[in-house]
This record gives sequence, structure tokens and C-alpha cells, in this order.
Amino acid sequence: MVSIRAAEPADVVAITDLYNALLETTTYEWTEVLHTIDERRAWLRAKVAAGHPVLVAVDAGTVIGTATYGDFRDSTRWPGYRFTVEHTVHVARSHWGSGVGRALVERLVDVARVDTKRVMVAAVDGSNDGSIGFHEQLGFRVVGRLPGVGEKWGRPLDLVLLQREL
Repeated sequence: MVSIRAAEPADVVAITDLYNALLETTTYEWTEVLHTIDERRAWLRAKVAAGHPVLVAVDAGTVIGTATYGDFRDSTRWPGYRFTVEHTVHVARSHWGSGVGRALVERLVDVARVDTKRVMVAAVDGSNDGSIGFHEQLGFRVVGRLPGVGEKWGRPLDLVLLQREL
């Protein structure tokens, strides 16, 4: 039985593994530098300090997914964005299609609503048809495509923006 809970410091190794799982073989994340455990520890502390949720999905004691959100753009500098968040979700390949990603995003949506957010944004690599379709199934709609705004391995990459009204 999969459960979803707030991430704890002991989850950082598993979260780091989830973030790194496809980094070297896909353009889904626009960096070629692997995440480190120390960097993810600092990231988790910063997320918690900012009041942003970090969730994990756990199956038989193993973290198999994670999801979080943060500011869309800089809501301190531009407070008009304070009701919009950008999220990310990572699920172990062994659990793709099992409903874990859906459960994480839906729980994240619930948290965002309680936090008085109105819009959730997903920024997805244009080649990641699986993620785009996944988000569409969850009620997100494509609102824009930014051609060539990213790069990895010397290739220009498109960014697809999806949003869901909360």
C-alpha cells in the first residue's frame, strides 16, 4: 500500500536518486550535473523554511516518488504571482502508470488550495510527451510552447507550459 507524507531528512538520499534517475539519459531536466545529497539536503531545508510542501510516496518503506511546489517566478519581487505555484513530480520508473504520480499531484493540489493558491503550473521539456499527457489527464492544459529557450548536450530545447486552475 502506497502512502503519501511530508518528506523528512532521512528521505533525502531517495529523493536525490529520483531526481538523478533520468538526468543522464533524457532532456527532461535541463542540467548535465547530477544532484548531490548535500545539495538536496539544503534544498529540503530551504523548501521547509519557505513553507513549501515536499511530499514523498512510500511503498513498503521505500520512497518511490516525490512532489513539491514553489513560487512561479519571484513572488517577492512581483507579488502579483503570489497565488501561482510551479510544481515538479518525480516517480521511480518501476511505478510509472501505477497512480503514484497522480496521487502525489492531487495531494499537492489539495495543499496548494489550503495555501490559497489559485493556479498550478507545470514546465515540461517539449520532448516529454509522457509528462505532457500525464498532466493533461490531471486537468492541466497546455497554455504555451517556448521554442529553443533551453539547451542540453548542445541541442536547443522547447519548454511546454501547462496550467491547472485550483
